[in-house]
Amino acid sequence: MKEKSLASIRCFLLDMDGTFYLGNRLLEGALQFMEVIGRQRRDFVFLTNNSSNRGLAYAQKISAMGFPISPDKVFTSGEATARFLLREYPNQRIYLVGTPALEEEFREFGLTLVQDEADLVVVGFDTTLTYQKLHRLCDYVRAGLPYIATHPDYNCPTEGGYLPDIGAIIAFVKASTGREPDRIIGKPYRQIIDELALKLHIPLHNLAMIGDRLYTDIALGQAANILTILVLSGETKLEDVSASPFQPDFIFENLGKVAESLAQLETNA
Repeated sequence: MKEKSLASIRCFLLDMDGTFYLGNRLLEGALQFMEVIGRQRRDFVFLTNNSSNRGLAYAQKISAMGFPISPDKVFTSGEATARFLLREYPNQRIYLVGTPALEEEFREFGLTLVQDEADLVVVGFDTTLTYQKLHRLCDYVRAGLPYIATHPDYNCPTEGGYLPDIGAIIAFVKASTGREPDRIIGKPYRQIIDELALKLHIPLHNLAMIGDRLYTDIALGQAANILTILVLSGETKLEDVSASPFQPDFIFENLGKVAESLAQLETNA
């Protein structure tokens, strides 16, 4: 049954750090996985919650490690949010708390960004955050405007430690206004998958999520009701799985082992 479900996958959604690479090096089996799905004419997209950068930045990083990809192979929570807003809130004036890169991305999608007289507010991971931005944001949220967040992460891991992420901004806003976001787009919330499925024109049952974290990657797959694959090359250890409410459909040591299982389908065909 599970082999049949693996065989039906047309596109794999890949977490990055801990799944495809670690730091600045590709993980064991990453290139083998890409070779096998390429041979089988399956597709892939890298999925990230980080809305402070555009897909280009991640494409450049992965390409520098030895696997050249184009920016359209990376789907960020920022892009997902822009697509969601374009469809669900057309012609609305948006107050955005985000980086210049996110602002540029929103404008390229045709969204209208304003400082005054906004119709709704959007919060992203903003490394250019100022108190003035927070003040204006809280005023709008307190006034009852629709309130959207690109993702819920509290911290963003870096080589030098952790940076406070959007979850910390959300906590600040709640302490001041009493409100949580009306909608969160990024993982583990399914909206990021729905937006990607619409972009790719691929039914959900033909998608699979691969990642190293139970509470984000696997939780996301379960929320979207798609196939989930946990790899043990990053954060999660095998003994962590039994106690988690988020149970993957498959568990593999790394992407190389996923590739071996996919290659076995060719043998059995």
